[in-house]
Amino acid sequence: MIVAPDRFRFALRGAAAAFFAAALSSCSAPDAASAGDDKTDAAKPGKGGGDPKLQTTLAEPAPEGALALNVETLAEGLVNPWSIAFLPDGTLLVSERAGRIRIIRDGALSEAPVAGVPDVVAWNQGGLFDILPHPDFETNNILYLAYAHGTEEANATRIARAEFDGAALANLTPIYDAAPQKDTGHHFGGRLAWGGDGKLYATIGEGSKYKERAQDMTSSFGSVIRLNEDGSIPDDNPTFGDGERPELYSKGHRNPQGLAYDAARGVLWEHEHGPRGGDEINIIEAGKNYGWPLASYGVDYSGARITPFTEYGGTQQPFKYWTPSIAPSGLAVYRGSLFPGDWDGDLLVGAMAGAALHRVDMNGMTIVGEERYLTGERIRDVRVGPDGAVYATTEDRGGEPVGKVLKITPAQ
Repeated sequence: MIVAPDRFRFALRGAAAAFFAAALSSCSAPDAASAGDDKTDAAKPGKGGGDPKLQTTLAEPAPEGALALNVETLAEGLVNPWSIAFLPDGTLLVSERAGRIRIIRDGALSEAPVAGVPDVVAWNQGGLFDILPHPDFETNNILYLAYAHGTEEANATRIARAEFDGAALANLTPIYDAAPQKDTGHHFGGRLAWGGDGKLYATIGEGSKYKERAQDMTSSFGSVIRLNEDGSIPDDNPTFGDGERPELYSKGHRNPQGLAYDAARGVLWEHEHGPRGGDEINIIEAGKNYGWPLASYGVDYSGARITPFTEYGGTQQPFKYWTPSIAPSGLAVYRGSLFPGDWDGDLLVGAMAGAALHRVDMNGMTIVGEERYLTGERIRDVRVGPDGAVYATTEDRGGEPVGKVLKITPAQ
């Protein structure tokens, strides 16, 4: 019998660990079929969710959005553009998962990529992920990068910082490596965000076939971590039990690829991929356990149950979940006056299997609706720019050089 988490400090040990790992293994699809955030070929857009008989929470897709939009292509011909970052001088930086950073300056894509980018494990879902400017970038020129580091046999999500002079990175310094290393190319996490406390938050995936380690507090797998800007550990991080990793802020996540701090609400929002169904939006709080794989609203890619539980004692329920899966990537909180007033405070979520940009309509802390825009576009990242416009990247799943950076505004 699996013992319920005690004060959100669940850690797998001894016979319980062996039982749980065996149970997960027996109902998991082969690793090659669990390509995680991209879903399998069987999970066609809008057709995810596994065997309907195993899932009683299937929902109709969100309706098409009512607001007419103007969509401008700022750049195209990109390979899996994973992240957008805005610099104070108006420059946009775009990461390509293959290991390049591209510059959009004065409305044009520079031909030469940024020099000095570290080597990455560009394999399966691995590569270069997020770019995050330091809050004082205007004075210190520091950027933070998240990427897959190592080899196919031994890799981990790494966070590094470097100085950017407008054309190249210098003084690249790794400040964090997820642990332990893994031998899969799946589920890296890789999103970065500054919290309202000035700390650096990052998401770490659970490596797909190592899903049980999302409940192992001696591992950083399946977590949101919290660091000081130099990579050291804050003194007030939560505790999870004996042998815990000190960087842990929350556990029980699958593959979190959305992270955004909402200053107006004081909320750190996160979203993560479920398997076939059960994608989640969560409110991240210190020391909380978000349940994966003890509880899920999804099933495995084979249609087998991962767990019989959609709720489990001592773990948090999602703020929102999607079944069928939309494969969420990229998350932003809309703040600004360019879009109608009822957009203020709404959550914007990129969808890859669902192939759309989702607007989760919020009234305070209550979801009152949802709608889809850019239907048919595989959205990897979404951001709100300093000008109040919405920016998104699109990609081809297979890595063809057809990715775009889009600027989205209301139609006049």
